[in-house]
Amino acid sequence: MLMLERIRKTFRSGQDLVVALGGVDLKLSKGDFLTVIGSNGAGKSTLLNIIAGSILPTAGRVSINEEDVTLVPAYRRARWIGRITQDPLSGTAPSMTIAENLALAAKRSRRSFCLAITRRKRLEMVERMHALGMSLERRLDDPVSLLSGGERQALTVTMATLANPQILLLDEHTAALDPTNALKVSQLTQEFVTKTGIATIMVTHNMEHAILLGNRLIMMNKGEIVYQFAGNEKATLEVPDLVDLFRKRHICDDELLLERN
Repeated sequence: MLMLERIRKTFRSGQDLVVALGGVDLKLSKGDFLTVIGSNGAGKSTLLNIIAGSILPTAGRVSINEEDVTLVPAYRRARWIGRITQDPLSGTAPSMTIAENLALAAKRSRRSFCLAITRRKRLEMVERMHALGMSLERRLDDPVSLLSGGERQALTVTMATLANPQILLLDEHTAALDPTNALKVSQLTQEFVTKTGIATIMVTHNMEHAILLGNRLIMMNKGEIVYQFAGNEKATLEVPDLVDLFRKRHICDDELLLERN
């Protein structure tokens, strides 16, 4: 579904040439849920930006469904890719109601200009919001601006899946939430991915979440994938195991990286 071949990205910083990605190879199949960890500056966000089309690689090839999209801009890749960032304010229209936001997300997938909310659509919204366990089904006519960060991010995850993307990119989407809401949104994400089979990449600093969620895990450092785990090997990992691996790379002083809550 998604293939990255020898992806390299360099930036100019004054007279210096900074290597953000140093030749990354990565393949993601339908149903894969890949978690990505690494210290600040490891290349995690650059990786997501190249997949999304926000920036272009210096070298290498990006393919989606065996189609070369290396030079395809982000707005055209949006038909395949959904993305959620760590800012709960960025994924919704705050002045619109919950129902209107859900209708807008559904419209994107159907390429229709109609935002009319029929009785049938409203019942579907009630069902989806009830599944979140946050009582949002009772607040469909409330502006999204009244929601807490956790409620808004849970709504954003729901909206992303309504648009039926084939690939979902999660850029530290729980980082701005308190531990309780972060865990709740992470669990909802796992449920959505399992139910829909969306190929997902989640960047996180939380090593417990990286181990708990998904079927694959990679560790990045200085623009390269330095460790990969999948299946039973990933299932048996514990946080101290990852900490030891970071220490071997001499990057254990990153406080965000070692954060467990």
